[in-house]
Amino acid sequence: QVQLVESGGGLVQAGGSLRLSCAASGTIFRVNIMGWYRQAPGKQRELVATISSRGNINYVDSVKGRFTISRDNAKNTVYLQMNSLKPEDTAVYYCNVAHIQYGTILSQHWGQGTQVTVSS
Repeated sequence: QVQLVESGGGLVQAGGSLRLSCAASGTIFRVNIMGWYRQAPGKQRELVATISSRGNINYVDSVKGRFTISRDNAKNTVYLQMNSLKPEDTAVYYCNVAHIQYGTILSQHWGQGTQVTVSS
């Protein structure tokens, strides 16, 4: 089993910054992808950023240049530094870990979500 504990959400004014953290515990596969997704009210959950165990990084276009994803493999923790926040970034942010084997996703695990609210 994998447990994901997120922290760092909150209320911030437009232009401000927040840093999200997600600590994973349990059985973590050596080859994995850790990432952040978000879901705004009335919208589908969307990918924000991912980082693989090999360091490959992917961002959704709307956050490029503003958000930075990183990870500490020794701590099984993934971070999301969010700068220049906009009201449209308001959403519940979910941490995700995908276990990879032979190039395919074996399983995915989700955190409970943390609210990020950006006021205009």
